[in-house]
Amino acid sequence: MSDTPFGFGLPPEEPEDGDEGKKKDPAGGGQGSGGQGGNPFGANPFGFGALPGMGGIGGPGGADNPFAAMFGSLNPNDLGAAFQQLGQMLSYEGGPVNWDMAKQIARQVVAQGTPDGTKDASVGPAEKSAVQEALRLADLWLDQATSLPSGANVAVAWSRAEWVEATLPAWQQLVDPVAERVGTAMGDVLPEEMQAVAGPLIGMMRSMGGAMFGQQIGQAVGALAGEVVGSTDVGLPLGPAGRAALLPLNVEAFGKDLGVPSDEVRLYLALREAAHQRLFAHVPWLRAHLFGAVEGYARGIKVDTSKLEEAVGQLDPTHPEQLQEALQQGMFQPEDTPEQKAALARLETALALVEGWVDAVVHEAAKSRLTSADALRETLRRRRASGGPAEQTFATLIGLELRPRRLRDAARLWASLTDARGVDGRDGLWEHPDMLPTATDLDDPDGFVHREHLDFSELDKMLGEAARGDAPKGDSPEDNGRDGTGGGDGKE
Repeated sequence: MSDTPFGFGLPPEEPEDGDEGKKKDPAGGGQGSGGQGGNPFGANPFGFGALPGMGGIGGPGGADNPFAAMFGSLNPNDLGAAFQQLGQMLSYEGGPVNWDMAKQIARQVVAQGTPDGTKDASVGPAEKSAVQEALRLADLWLDQATSLPSGANVAVAWSRAEWVEATLPAWQQLVDPVAERVGTAMGDVLPEEMQAVAGPLIGMMRSMGGAMFGQQIGQAVGALAGEVVGSTDVGLPLGPAGRAALLPLNVEAFGKDLGVPSDEVRLYLALREAAHQRLFAHVPWLRAHLFGAVEGYARGIKVDTSKLEEAVGQLDPTHPEQLQEALQQGMFQPEDTPEQKAALARLETALALVEGWVDAVVHEAAKSRLTSADALRETLRRRRASGGPAEQTFATLIGLELRPRRLRDAARLWASLTDARGVDGRDGLWEHPDMLPTATDLDDPDGFVHREHLDFSELDKMLGEAARGDAPKGDSPEDNGRDGTGGGDGKE
């Protein structure tokens, strides 16, 4: 588990040559320098990173001029824009997360480019055609590897910015349950008798909380857009239903140093995307099961109200970043209860089963067709083990880190099921969540594969006979009266 379950860590440092003149203060007081007495946001009292149009945060005169400390060397036009956005930030009255801010910041992060200097770009006709052909061929190959039919009605090629736009609704569904608990706690820390007269303060705190959530989530989603290769990298259906997608720019970056032909890389990643789409499209309960598991985990997160009360008691209206600093100090921790442990295990197991099934099915479809199938499979596994998109995103947003060992165990289990029961027998387990392997089964895959399963038709027959009052056939009077509660003849 992450030390800061909602991921209120420091936002990524602005590049030194970033746009709009966002540069560090040579004296060490600029953004990201940790100046100003250890304030991680330097002299920026709001801690939200640079607003659009802002110059250097810790520019000349910042120590003596509070407005220079807040807004740097803004020209008059930029100053008006900064105040306007600040007003929008504090007047926010929506849900627990300011999603407009999250979207804006994610787009800004995408526009800045990835650390290797790669900038986002519109997808050209040739790239669109290559992605569509790869996804079409992937679906043909998967027809022989799984009994689930195609789950994609449309094949699309996205830019990074288009991925942000398409996936934000899913992020909202994932993150809001956690943020809601935090927002409620922020309004409850004041004594009841004070809440009636502290309405403006509570409203400001919630508005700032929504903005802080929006900033953190925007940073995370924007950074993730520079890494993901499709719409299902985190093991969840983030894009619109029935729409298989690849990001050509990120696919190219993924295969850059692998020594594998680019068309093989694209096709292997298309197989993974298409396999995810089949699973989410034809297992109708799966999406709700996964998102419900996230929400169940979120309900078990508790807020250290003593830390929050201390932060509120010391809150200086001119330094509201103190509240964010409190958020960074482990205020939100999962409850150490059987219910919370069960929720965590349920979520980790479900995600591992999804990823393990995709791994096994894609390997079956690709091993005889792609010469680099084994190498690509291992590369993706190592990417996950070293902190790929899924682990980093869940750790950032809800403190959940998928255990790579579970993914490998799940892949082995699905492969063993294929050998023992065939494709139909393996895929039939997705008919109901109660039929799926559990975390214990991942520890003993052979035991699950070869376990005797109940004949449910015979069980239904027995239940029907019991409901009619018929005695089960083959039971003797002695058996019926053995425990003293049956219908024996009463003789000893």
